[in-house]
Amino acid sequence: MSDREDSFYWQKRVKELEEKVEQLRLSRRVLMNLIEKIEKERCIHLARLEKENRKLHSLNGRFARSLLSKNIQIRELEAKLQDYSREDSL
Repeated sequence: MSDREDSFYWQKRVKELEEKVEQLRLSRRVLMNLIEKIEKERCIHLARLEKENRKLHSLNGRFARSLLSKNIQIRELEAKLQDYSREDSL
């Protein structure tokens, strides 16, 4: 190869490598944007799940208090029924 051909080859090679570097930079930007988008979506989803969890926890507590109240009413009614049964047997 002549010096001119060598020079042309290396110039062409440098240009190819510069284009590849630019493509890699672009790919990196695209990937970073995708990662940011996925991270934002994950945070939004996590916040939604935490909100739903707090709501369910609150509803569960309310339901438990309601069950306890109904259980107390049932015991009071059973006690009254036993009192009436005793009065009738006298």
